[in-house]
Amino acid sequence: MNEVLKINNVKKYYGTNTNITKAVDGITFSLNEGEFVAIMGASGSGKSTLLNCISTIDNVTSGNIFVGNRDITIIKEDDLADFRRKNLGFIFQDFNLLDTLTIEENIALSLIINESEWKSVDDRVNKIATSLGIDNILNKFPYEVSGGQKQRCACARALINKPKLILADEPTGSLDSKSSRMLLETMASMNTDFKATILMVTHDSFSASFCKRVLFLKDGKIFNEIVKGEKSRKEFFNEILDILTLLGGDVSSVK
Repeated sequence: MNEVLKINNVKKYYGTNTNITKAVDGITFSLNEGEFVAIMGASGSGKSTLLNCISTIDNVTSGNIFVGNRDITIIKEDDLADFRRKNLGFIFQDFNLLDTLTIEENIALSLIINESEWKSVDDRVNKIATSLGIDNILNKFPYEVSGGQKQRCACARALINKPKLILADEPTGSLDSKSSRMLLETMASMNTDFKATILMVTHDSFSASFCKRVLFLKDGKIFNEIVKGEKSRKEFFNEILDILTLLGGDVSSVK
């Protein structure tokens, strides 16, 4: 199976020699094509910093991050935006849809920026919108549709460019339980039906239980790793809770 993401001894330190914070402290792991992986850990464990480094928003102190066969830690600053646009998809906590664009235009935006042919854009938007059940609202604006439809629009936008890797940062953080489940089911469908490779940072055990593998961080290092395998989602959820208990603190306080 193809390796989509490889993290090799990545470190991210802040501060000076006399006062150093080791946000990420020598992390190594990889993701294969078609995986759906969660990163969990308490506040300050390094999970958001690690995601920022993978997304090229932040620079590593040392180590290497490969997306496909490309080491993104050595990409020139001027080329980073182009790399993100062509290789990464993002699902944000507040979805970041543009209210001045229709649902169709929001989904198609990255293709338009990449100067794809309009016929190709139109075909791809319609195909993915139909798969996610939002083909009947393409001409509406975000403020005219439901929260669940906005979620599926955000997922379609992340998928449309066929990125090597989709990054999700606390995607259910501001949602109620019903909306959270809908989004997670959509993401699981993206993984199953579109073979999307997804890396999600979450504090929520319920969200993580939809994944195939969970990495737990503590003090900038990998503390543990579990794989769902043939377990039911309920069994996997309980296993996640057990690991969080080992991490220390009340489960509800893990962020």
